[in-house]
Amino acid sequence: MDWKSLFFTAEGRIGRQTFWIGWLMLLGAHMVAGWIPLIGWAIGLAASFAGVCIYTKRLHDMGRTGWWQLLLILLGPVLVVASAISIGFGAIAAEMMNGDAGLLALAGVGGLFVSLAIALVVLVGFTLWVGTAEGQRDENRYGEPSLTPVLV
Repeated sequence: MDWKSLFFTAEGRIGRQTFWIGWLMLLGAHMVAGWIPLIGWAIGLAASFAGVCIYTKRLHDMGRTGWWQLLLILLGPVLVVASAISIGFGAIAAEMMNGDAGLLALAGVGGLFVSLAIALVVLVGFTLWVGTAEGQRDENRYGEPSLTPVLV
């Protein structure tokens, strides 16, 4: 497998070593993208697409569909929106009860940080699961097993 097909196609299978090499390269790309003012967003977007591709290939190697990532992708925004709603309702409730709306809203912000921490733990757990689980040894519906761990 070459670099182009590793990062820009979701077809096929990759082993654990290739996954971690690609993951570390994408981590570096995201870090660099954060420091480049104008085109950093484009680099980040391309790296995010490439991340979906390598996760999909690794899930294929485990015999699972790449759509498992959708649960992970949706979890973060759902937690953030739920926390934001709780901040707003908390402030409204405090105002209606003649309480300190600012203090209750600040407590809701703490809930936002808890939600972000939960999302981070789930992301790390998912990445470790995908990166360490053994792939299927035989051919599956996604193709032949990855025999070459080194990219050319």
